[in-house]
Formats: sequence, C-alpha cells, structure tokens
Amino acid sequence: MGVSYRSIHQKAIVIDTHNDILSLCLEKKLYFDSDLKGKSHSDLGRWREGGLNAQLFVVWCDEINKSPFEYAVKQFDLFDLIAYRNPDKLSKVADSKSLLKVVNEGKIAAILAVEGGHMIENDLEKLNYFYNRGARYMTLTWNNSTDWASSSFDESSNPDLHQKGLSEFGRQVIKRMNQLGMMVDVSHAGEQTFWDVIDTSTKPIFASHSNVFSICPVHRNLKDEQIKAIAGQGGIISVNFYSAFLDKTFMKKKDEFIADHKAEFEELLKKGMIDYMAEDLLFSYYPTETEKLSAPFSLLLEHIEYLVNLVGIDHVGIGSDFDGINSAPAELYDVTAYPLITKALIEKGFSEKDAIKILGSNFLRVLRANEN
Repeated sequence: MGVSYRSIHQKAIVIDTHNDILSLCLEKKLYFDSDLKGKSHSDLGRWREGGLNAQLFVVWCDEINKSPFEYAVKQFDLFDLIAYRNPDKLSKVADSKSLLKVVNEGKIAAILAVEGGHMIENDLEKLNYFYNRGARYMTLTWNNSTDWASSSFDESSNPDLHQKGLSEFGRQVIKRMNQLGMMVDVSHAGEQTFWDVIDTSTKPIFASHSNVFSICPVHRNLKDEQIKAIAGQGGIISVNFYSAFLDKTFMKKKDEFIADHKAEFEELLKKGMIDYMAEDLLFSYYPTETEKLSAPFSLLLEHIEYLVNLVGIDHVGIGSDFDGINSAPAELYDVTAYPLITKALIEKGFSEKDAIKILGSNFLRVLRANEN
C-alpha cells in the first residue's frame, strides 16, 4: 500500500508564497490570531489545521493610498504585535536556516514581503528599511505602475503609458535587492519590465502568485517564454488560486453576476468606493451565487501540470493569494484545504519527492540562492 497523501503533506515543508491577511486585518481592524472564520481565508488556527509550515505575509496597499510607506509600516507593526503575543505558535524568520529551525520547533515560520514598489516612494533607503524589518521579497508593481517600473495592467491597457519597463532607477532597485538578498517578484510586472528584470538580476527571480497565460489568457498570467526565462534563471512560479487567473470563463461569468446586481454595484461606486472594492463587497453579499463562479479545482492542477511539463518539476510552487482574492477554486475555500492539493498531486501521479518540491522545497531553494 502506498504512502498516504496526509503523511506526505505532514512530511513536506508546506510554504505559501503570497497571502494578504495583513492588509485585510488592518483595513477591517481584525487580528489573525483570532478565529476569523467567515471573515477571511486565513487565521493562525486554520493555518495549523491546514498543515502550513511557512507563510509569506504580504504588505500591500493600492495606488489610492497617499502615504504608502507609512501604511506599509503599520502592517509590519501589526505583524510584529501578533508574533510577539504568540511566540509558541509563530516566529518571524529572515533566512532559510531560521525557517527550517522554526518549522522543526513545530511553529509556523513567517517571512514578510512587500507587494508594490510604490511603497518605497522612490527611495532606496525605504527599500533597506523594509529589508531590515524582515521583507525578503518585493513585488515590483501592483496593478499600478511606479515611476520606475510598468505594471502588466498598465502595459496591457494604457497605450499612452509614458514609460515601459525599468528606468535607470528601476535597475538600481533590482541591483540593490540582489545585494541585500531580497527576492525580485515579477508577478504584476509588465512584459517589458519582466524582460528588463531578466537582463538586470544576477539572482534567481520568481513569480509569487501567477499562472499560465496559455491556459487562461489574462494580463496577469505568464507567457511560455516568460516561464522559461524564470526557470532558466533557477527561479519558480508559484500558482495563484484566484479563479480569474485559473479559468478563462470566469470573467464573463463575473460580468454577468455584476450585471444582475447593477443597481447595487453602481450605488457602491456612487458612495466613492473604487470598482474592485465594490466588487469584493458585492461578492460577500451573495456567497451562494458567487460560489457558483468558482474555477474548478482541477484547473489549478492543470496549471501546475502545464508548468511542470514546460520547465520541469523544480520551478513550481504555491502562492495562493488568499485574502487578496474574492473567488478561490471549488474546494479550496480557505487555508485548511492545502492537503487537497497534496492529495490531487499524488492522484495525478506525482511522486512523493516531486509533491514535496512543489509544496515548498522549490521555494526554499530560491530563497537560499538569494541569501548573502
């Protein structure tokens, strides 16, 4: 009889490279060491229930925020507060050696990350500050471009974009990240920015929460040549759970859902809410309807298999985007469901060794390769 998927899951170091619980907690005045069922995808108790060993906590804000650096600092402070009062359950780590030590102690290892280069406010000293607070990767852009790097959203939707790719300062940012030992995250980056990063970075890069363009052609997903380039540098692509990046039919279904609730949606916009926030709120009003929009769980495996077939087993990871998305695949409704991924990998014929690589050891290798 073969080894059970549960024992493989327990043996693996399960690492999720992208979770937005910090900004959600700050916005809603919540604490992730409380029971947040029904309020979030994640909390400390449910991470442990799902067999998660290490979480990358993302510090995020949108382009509307007038004080992005200050808002980021509040999220670092919030994390440190919660870690301080849960020393037996959670520890912040800054390198692969510390991560393994904390996991062996039976605690969740936490690494901080920054999603959106606008939070450094064009100042390398602020990048240094984030590193010193424990950030070990930075997503170069969110949907909004910075003065020094163009986003995939802007490159794909704004024909009048004044600059595509990295500016000279943008190249300085990449070089400084390489010097510090901070991983360069190309999720959300525009194609020109992506290729400029490939030309600039001397260390393996990664995509913390991106999927396959060939399966689901949206601007946030990676084309085959980009996937090959990341693998060629020794990096990884961590698959995102967002239904819109998994299922090419999702956006049409979502638009139909919004149209069915047009009056409510427009009322939220009139109150000054920006579109993605209004959409999230509308999704929360109608959970029975929105669950029907979820991508099939099988599509997550399809993206994983595509990546493995294209560039090999060593270049794939898990980056859920939990608490930053309003639609996860069927069955993967919160962080307690991670074992279902292990189960599906084994059922698909992946070996124990290969499943363990996808679940976390591939990311550990890239983290180690970036350390100084």
